[in-house]
Amino acid sequence: MRLDLSPALSTPELLAPPVRDALPKVPGLDTVRVAPIDPGLADTAAFCAAYDVTLEQSANCVIVVGKPAGVYAACVILATTRADVNGAVRRLLGTRKASFAPMDEAVGRSGMEYGGITPIGLPADWPIYVDARVTDVADAVIGSGIRGSKIVLPGSVIASLPGATVVDGLAL
Repeated sequence: MRLDLSPALSTPELLAPPVRDALPKVPGLDTVRVAPIDPGLADTAAFCAAYDVTLEQSANCVIVVGKPAGVYAACVILATTRADVNGAVRRLLGTRKASFAPMDEAVGRSGMEYGGITPIGLPADWPIYVDARVTDVADAVIGSGIRGSKIVLPGSVIASLPGATVVDGLAL
């Protein structure tokens, strides 16, 4: 299968409400596209295999929480890597410990579906850390806030989102 891409705001039903609300403020909005997918194939490996997308093009947005302060942040990394949660992320948050946010917390606080969380439309007080390798991807594929679609946009646009900081070594 191939992705059937359209301008993101032309198909608002393919976006979670917080994503739809935040998109008009995204620098480079004209480069942001969305495609419907089978929600059962939203997880990265299954999605890439079914839709002929490489892992090198696929970006994941993971929600982390720093403890004991309860500080939340998003980390955007390539699917070929894993976030350095107890190293780089913990230091960026300035906390003693960091871990992946529990699923119910990530979903409840983001207003997005698990498996579809994206950095677009997250709470404004959450920092967004973008692994430097993401910025080099011409057409990065990431969640849309729901499991039934994916957003495609340049990695440089992800790096320019409000609240985003590009970090060398965010992922291993």
